[in-house]
Amino acid sequence: MTDRVVAGTGRGTRKRGVPLRISLVALTVLLVAVGLLASGIAVTSSMRQDLIARADEGLTNAIRTWAEPRGFLGDGPGPPGPRRPPSPYYVESIVYGPGGVSTDNVYNQFDDAPDLDGLARDNAGPVTVPSVDGDGPQWRVVKRSNSFGRSIVATPMSDIDDTVSRLIWLQIGIGVLVVLLIGVLSYVLVRTGLRPLRRVEETAHEIAEGNLTRRVPPAPANTEVGSLSDSLNRMLGQIQHAFASTAASEQQARASEERMRRFVADASHELRTPLTSIKGFAELYSQHGVADVPDLPDVTDAMRRIDDEAGRMNLLVEDLLMLARLDAARPVDSAPVDLLGLAADAVQSARAAAPDREIRLDVVAGDRPPVVLGDGPRLVQVLRNLIGNAVNHTPTDASITVGVTVDDRPDTGEAVLTVTDTGPGLTAEDAEHVFERFYRGDSSRHRGDGGGSGLGLSIVAALVAAHGGRVGVDTSPGAGASFWVRLPLADVD
Repeated sequence: MTDRVVAGTGRGTRKRGVPLRISLVALTVLLVAVGLLASGIAVTSSMRQDLIARADEGLTNAIRTWAEPRGFLGDGPGPPGPRRPPSPYYVESIVYGPGGVSTDNVYNQFDDAPDLDGLARDNAGPVTVPSVDGDGPQWRVVKRSNSFGRSIVATPMSDIDDTVSRLIWLQIGIGVLVVLLIGVLSYVLVRTGLRPLRRVEETAHEIAEGNLTRRVPPAPANTEVGSLSDSLNRMLGQIQHAFASTAASEQQARASEERMRRFVADASHELRTPLTSIKGFAELYSQHGVADVPDLPDVTDAMRRIDDEAGRMNLLVEDLLMLARLDAARPVDSAPVDLLGLAADAVQSARAAAPDREIRLDVVAGDRPPVVLGDGPRLVQVLRNLIGNAVNHTPTDASITVGVTVDDRPDTGEAVLTVTDTGPGLTAEDAEHVFERFYRGDSSRHRGDGGGSGLGLSIVAALVAAHGGRVGVDTSPGAGASFWVRLPLADVD
C-alpha cells in the first residue's frame, strides 16, 4: 500500500518557503527600487517646477519691459520698438490709437501658436495653454493690459518637456543599473554573511546523526552569529552532559543489576553448602539412626557437625547483613581511635588463634600519633579480616607483619595500616578483583581447609570507604602481598 500525501490537509505536508538569502536580497532590491522611484519623482517634479519657474520669470520680465504696450510722442502710440532683444517668444500686441483705432502686431518664430481663446480679458498668467492645432507643444502664456493696449507673451514648453524627458530616462537607466548592482552585491554579502549559519546547520545535522561532541565553529562575540554560536555550544554541552549522565546511569544500573545477580547467586551457593550438610545429617539420623551410619560414631559427633555448619552459615549471614548496611550508606560511629592499640590487640588475638604462625607488629614512629576518627570495633574487624586473609591464604612457614605508620604531609595527613606476608603473592588479575564480593583466586566454589566465603576483603573495602579512607594491595607472584589501608588523621591536641 502506497502512502500518499494530500495537499492542503495540513497533515503530512510541508510548506515550501522562500530561502532567507532570497528574501533578504529581494527585500533589499525592492527597498532600493522604491527609494530610487521616490527620489526620481521628487527630483523630476522639482526640476520641472524650477524650469517652469524660470520660463515664467522670463515671461514676466518681458511683459514688464520690452513687450509692455506703450505709446510714442509725435507719431502716437505704436507697437514695441525695434530695440527689444531677440528671444524665443511668441508676442502678440494690440495698441490703442486716437479715435478707437488699434493696431495688431504678432511676432511668431515658431511653427505652432498658442491657443489664447481661454485667457482672461485683461490680465492672465502665467498659465499653461495648448497649441491651436492641438498637436503642438503646450505653452506658458502671460497677458497684460494697460491704457495703451494689450500684450501677450508666450513660450513653448517643448524644451522643458524634452529636458524632463531626458532626465526621466537618465534616472531610469541609472536606477536599473543601481538596482542590478545592489542586487548582485546584496546576494554576495548575504550569502557571505549567512555562511556561519550554514556551518551551524551542518553542525546540527552531524549532531542529529549522533556526534554529540561536535560544536558550532566560534564567531566574533559581538555579532549575532557569535552570540548564537556561543548559546548553541552551551546548550550542546548541557545536552552532551545529560546524555553522558543518562548513559552512565544506565551503565551503572546494568552493572548494579549484574552485581546483584552475581551476589544473589553466590550467596545462594554459599548458603546452600551448610544447609545441604545440615539437612543431610538430619535425614541420615531420622531414617537410619546413628548406629547405621558408619561416618557418625555417636549423636554428639553428628550434632557437632550440624553446629559447625550452622555456625558457618551464621557468619555468612552476618557478613551479608553488614554489607547490606554498608551499601545503604548508614553512618558509622565517629570517635578518636588509636590505631596502634588496635593493631597490638589484633596481633595478640591472631597469635592466640594461630600459635604456629609468625605474626609480628612493626611500628614506625612519627611526629603525630596514628589517631583517626572512626568506629573502633569496625576498624578492629578490618585488621582481623586482613590478618585472617593472610593466615588462610599463605603457607605455615610464611611470616605476617602488621605495620602502623603516619604519612604526615603538609596538605593532608593519613594513618597507614599494612598487613604484609611472605607468601606466594597474587597475580595481576587476582589483585584487580580481590576486593570484589565472593571473589576467590580459584574458580571452584567448594570449601577447602581454611577457605572462606569470599566476603572478608569486600567487607574491608566497604568499611574503609565508610571511614573516608582507601584500601589497596601491592603484590606480584612469588613476592608476597602487602595490603594497605589509609585513613585520614584526626586533629588531636
